[in-house]
Amino acid sequence: MMQPSLPSSSVAPSLRDRLIVALDVTSPADAQALVKRLGDSVSFYKIGMELAYGGGLDFARELIDAGKKVFLDLKLHDIPNTVTKAVAQIEKFGADFLTVHAYPQTLAAARLGAPQGSRLKILGVSVLTSYDDADLAAAGYGCGVAELVARRAVQTRDAGIDGLVLSAAEAAAVRARLGPELILVTPGIRPQGVDTGDQKRVATPALAIAAGADHLVVGRPVTQAEDPVRAAEAILAEIAALPGLGQG
Repeated sequence: MMQPSLPSSSVAPSLRDRLIVALDVTSPADAQALVKRLGDSVSFYKIGMELAYGGGLDFARELIDAGKKVFLDLKLHDIPNTVTKAVAQIEKFGADFLTVHAYPQTLAAARLGAPQGSRLKILGVSVLTSYDDADLAAAGYGCGVAELVARRAVQTRDAGIDGLVLSAAEAAAVRARLGPELILVTPGIRPQGVDTGDQKRVATPALAIAAGADHLVVGRPVTQAEDPVRAAEAILAEIAALPGLGQG
């Protein structure tokens, strides 16, 4: 069977930086214990709302000072003035990624808060991986997931935003349409044999990278594994085995 080619963005992350481990815990102490246990096997961490609201923003500074990369998954969405000022505050942290919801007004406002050239890369959240077509219909949308993600990808590009969060199921189509213009980040990653939990649009690490993802967000399959280091290294080995990727 022919292996798929590996389209990617103009950003060329090292192999280890392609894996972003989600610190979906309730306290900085729990997060610190996980980071210590994972050691050098992980270089990039995501802090979401649960940890952020429990002291995680101060912990983000600790990670940055320790040489780790940080993704603040705060999913900002408010009136433009508030979004711009919030992003400007976060830009001072030295974090690498920040999410906002991919609505045109919000995207434009976020760009004003972190101008081009900033270390902070803004990612538009397209459609949450826990949603499917039925969920969008229930919320009042008149289109399915694939169409909405495609629309938001173009809006993200047109707003000058750095990247998009989407599932691997839509990554190939977005990459084919927009080429290397956007950093593509895919949550909902589940290695073979791992329960999907509350996710609906999932993929294995290899399939997501082959579809065009630059970074994979993985939480429970690593953080709740009996041996988190082994779980992280297994994901990296799966990615490294893809032809044309290299060891980066």
